[in-house]
Amino acid sequence: MIKNILIILISTLSICFSQENRLFWDGRKWNSIRGEVNFIDKTEYIVKSTYIHGVLDGRLYGYLKTWSKNVMLANEVFGEQVDYLTVREIVNSLNHFYEDPLNSYIPIPSAIVVANLYGKRVPVNVIEKYIQDSRDWVNSLILDLDTLDYSRLIEEKYLRYKDKN
Repeated sequence: MIKNILIILISTLSICFSQENRLFWDGRKWNSIRGEVNFIDKTEYIVKSTYIHGVLDGRLYGYLKTWSKNVMLANEVFGEQVDYLTVREIVNSLNHFYEDPLNSYIPIPSAIVVANLYGKRVPVNVIEKYIQDSRDWVNSLILDLDTLDYSRLIEEKYLRYKDKN
């Protein structure tokens, strides 16, 4: 009897606290921050601006590491200017961008690029194409994750490393 209750309890907790495959922060997480900080404007801004600073610092670090190995590749991969706007302007722009539910799955780094494109007054058709390409890219990644055969991956990893031990 206790064994059955324990199994039911563990199963229920597993279902309640399970998470979906999440590749990165996106508009859903961005929009949930306000509720997580109890609707305190200053705290919301601090959390969001801290994340923006982290993204920009990580991008700079990636650029510098790549640049030390291959200058042309670094300039090609990190060619988009993402520091045109201030952090406050980026936060406000992302708040507006993620009001559209169709944009909620677009990763925050891509949304930062969009915000800077709007800030630089790039033609709207170019920005809309970038947004659509971002949506298509995310949808294909999610579809690949959903159709991924995890047991096959584990078997391949096992076969690859079994002889090395």
